Amino acid sequence: MSIVKKPPQAQAKNKKYTRVALLNSVESFKDPRPSIKKRMADGKALRKSVGFIDQGIYTPPKNRVGPIEILEKQAKLRIKSLIPIRYERMLQSPFAFYRGGAAIMAQDLANQPTSNITVQLCGDMHVSNFGLFGTAEHRLVFGINDFDETLPGSWEWDMKRLVTSALVAWKALGGSEPLGRKLVYRITSEYQKRMTQYAQMPYLELAQQFIGEKDIRKHFNKAHQKKLDMFLRDSKGQSNVQVLQKLTTLVGKNRKIINRPPLIEHFSKTESGPSLIELIDRALINYGSTLLADRQVLFQRYTLQDFARKVVGVGSVGTNCMVLYFVGDSANDPLFLQYKEAQESVLSPYLGKSAYKNMGHRVVAGQRLLQGAPDIFLNYGGMDFDIEKTQGFYLRQLRDMKGGIEVGPGGVSLNNFPDYAKLFGWALALGHARSGDAAMICGYCGQSKELDEALYTFAKSYAKQNQEDYEVFCSAVKNGQIKVANKKTLK
Repeated sequence: MSIVKKPPQAQAKNKKYTRVALLNSVESFKDPRPSIKKRMADGKALRKSVGFIDQGIYTPPKNRVGPIEILEKQAKLRIKSLIPIRYERMLQSPFAFYRGGAAIMAQDLANQPTSNITVQLCGDMHVSNFGLFGTAEHRLVFGINDFDETLPGSWEWDMKRLVTSALVAWKALGGSEPLGRKLVYRITSEYQKRMTQYAQMPYLELAQQFIGEKDIRKHFNKAHQKKLDMFLRDSKGQSNVQVLQKLTTLVGKNRKIINRPPLIEHFSKTESGPSLIELIDRALINYGSTLLADRQVLFQRYTLQDFARKVVGVGSVGTNCMVLYFVGDSANDPLFLQYKEAQESVLSPYLGKSAYKNMGHRVVAGQRLLQGAPDIFLNYGGMDFDIEKTQGFYLRQLRDMKGGIEVGPGGVSLNNFPDYAKLFGWALALGHARSGDAAMICGYCGQSKELDEALYTFAKSYAKQNQEDYEVFCSAVKNGQIKVANKKTLK
């Protein structure tokens, strides 16, 4: 396995892509296969090339592209009318800006030393990118819940983005620096602890590992159990029937999605060529044809009733996102699917293009690897606008035992952040172990507090970089260089 201390950025600038990002999780092709002990030793040996001290140093690229230039480049590939909404959401705080700035950090991560132990990266790892979701068997579990930027790469990319997000979010809540250090230590030490466990675990057992309700409760302080109970109860209560009551209304004899422009609205114009409904019908046929046989039969029992554009998240704003409303035999049998356009990962210019031609396929494959228990309707497809223009997308249930975690009131607070921190480290370790070589990662990380301190040092340095970029962004808004939506119109 090759070691890359600093990926060649010059190649990424002069040539669109120089390689394909491939996942080589365990070197099983060798005969004999290296033992767990040998792979752990190989991982430990990598410290000689990329030491823990190296992991703690943040070095900006020499010709660093500014945040505004990166955001405006992304905007060219998105729906123009929605970009001001994205910028308005990013303007709310340094943490909100960080959430929307995965592409900004990608160029910086590409300039840092890495052990080059490949895993399936989330690609946009931060503390609001976790939540509760229901498995196919309707068990409530905790894990990573957004995969739009997923791509194979070295495990440090996710870890460094996660621990930095913890510090940025902690500061936004008014937390002190000493406790911020402890927070990062909780994330990194739990990652090390779980990776040591997974390194020795049989592969089938690892594939069946989930962070369930009992596991979550063990990590929460007794004083926080009541709020946790509410969160768990609310997540269990999320269902298609509940969405029906919130998102739709009767229009004559038919039930339609309620317009709440500009965040939820029906399309006022059709695309050139085929009508929009015809395009969506074709896309759904394409999507349904690649579902597993049992899910294909189930999906075919539902009929599309209505669809509308729905603005979601921070980083996703400006891509084509829709909510699709289906019914079965009666109005009391609804199904709501979320359509999300999938563009190229922001990591691709640095790690290589995806092995999948359809970017929806990239996202779905990454989610299945990292999450292990996606909902039964998770799948990808393509919407063909014309012969040379196909939009890759993926579909998943809008809300079905899903509960996202927000930083602030009702979510991650100063009091319960330490409880969540260990869960963040655990969930990331589980995703990386599913997709990568846990033994090598374990060997490299060990149980050393030196790595904890190095990652804290990096997080502290990059949080400062994020603050500087945020201030540049705020100045660009103030001087009119970029336009943001009126907050009052978004309520």
